Amino acid sequence: MRNKLLQYALVKYNTTAEYLWERTLDAAVLRHSDNRKWYGIIMSVSRKKLGLPGKGNIDILDVKSNSLITGSLRLKKGILPGYHMNKNSWITILLDGTVQENEVFSLLDMSYELTSAGRHSSPDRCKNWIVPANPRYYDIDKHIAKSKDGIFLWKHSRSITAGNTVYIYITAPISGIKYKCHVLETDIPYNVSGDNIRIAAAMRIKLLEIYEIPISFSRLKEHGIFAVRGPRSMPDSLVCELNNLS
Repeated sequence: MRNKLLQYALVKYNTTAEYLWERTLDAAVLRHSDNRKWYGIIMSVSRKKLGLPGKGNIDILDVKSNSLITGSLRLKKGILPGYHMNKNSWITILLDGTVQENEVFSLLDMSYELTSAGRHSSPDRCKNWIVPANPRYYDIDKHIAKSKDGIFLWKHSRSITAGNTVYIYITAPISGIKYKCHVLETDIPYNVSGDNIRIAAAMRIKLLEIYEIPISFSRLKEHGIFAVRGPRSMPDSLVCELNNLS
């Protein structure tokens, strides 16, 4: 798993691991080339230091975590508080097969995003959104089926811009994310009002993917989402998880 992670970081992020300490020659640091921030550390640590049963060492990966989901992540088998790092914002992942390979990669992706340069420099930094659709008032499945080339209009929220990704969450009785779409155009005049809906502007979006088994609300809660009442930002950790499903 160590070698797979190093290869993954090299191919996806052009990161060559750095070995900074003579006393721990196997400790591999992964960091950004621009801001020099660390987004991952691979180490071999004794089981005793981690509070694990058994003798000998075990390979681990330290990554930065979204503070909203750090607590829930630590409840998972194979994930511990950050070893030698800030335990409020870092976690330790056991690389012994306890945590599935695709989840390890997803958590590394999340850490890379959280430590990226300029992450907090723009008010429009969010690129991924969840928007709700209530089937009691609007048949979105029928609407998408009638669309040409998967392109259709949807209510526009001011924070969403062209180029963003929108995940459409279907409310009860489905209660899950069913569609992934790309925003092509925004601020389209579209004056519609009724008993249960009012639209002042629309956005043109293109269907990218249908989740035949919707991403359930219980999975959303694992990533810190406890309500979807209107457009809201999508946690990086959940985006990474869904990307690995594609």
